[in-house]
Amino acid sequence: MTRLSVNINKIATIRNARGGNIPDVVKAAVDCERFGAQGITVHPRPDERHIRYQDVLDLRPVVKTEFNIEGYPSRKFLDLVTRIKPEQVTLVPDPPDAITSNAGWNTLKHKDLLTDVIAELKAHGIRTSLFIEPEADMIRGAAAVGTDRVELYTEPYAAQYSANREKAVEPFAEAAEVASQAGLGVNAGHDLSLTNLTFFAEKVPHLLEVSIGHALISDALYYGLQNTIQMYLRCLENARNQ
Repeated sequence: MTRLSVNINKIATIRNARGGNIPDVVKAAVDCERFGAQGITVHPRPDERHIRYQDVLDLRPVVKTEFNIEGYPSRKFLDLVTRIKPEQVTLVPDPPDAITSNAGWNTLKHKDLLTDVIAELKAHGIRTSLFIEPEADMIRGAAAVGTDRVELYTEPYAAQYSANREKAVEPFAEAAEVASQAGLGVNAGHDLSLTNLTFFAEKVPHLLEVSIGHALISDALYYGLQNTIQMYLRCLENARNQ
């Protein structure tokens, strides 16, 4: 079954709004795993407006499933991840002031940068994934720079889902096939939710992992964190059983 990695950035956003340590990001990660999450995702940004670099250091000893760290490959970011060696690093092309990740890599334009960065991460035994749009040329370019996986940027799918879900998912299903043929693992994330996750996971082949944060943490305000994680896991189980 496709694995669920919970992005806990929004937990840190709430904490940072008041200072102090409520809610506790480390406890939240431990609880997410205890409630069934199969991975923890964080995205430390240069301004540390949600997850801080110290959070990443504090989380490393307690995350027992898969630790996935997202970020732009600045020297500071690379020094952090090569120090703590998470199971996976997902590279994103965000500028420093981006509110959220809203575009995938141009793997042809940035071939030299990505080749060097991925080689450095692999030298430390870290699996790599590139945040990417569902375009065949970009996916083949990802394979050429040596990454292990791609993470399909799913905001366009989520935006079009209610109007025509079959049309919305088609490019992602095709992209996943291209990735698989190129020898790449397939992850996905951005605006996946209880509404659209089951259909996506049912229709997109070779899907190894989804990373979900904003919708899941928002749902947890109503349903509770434990129940919400189980609801997302049931979405993935239902997709497998179709």
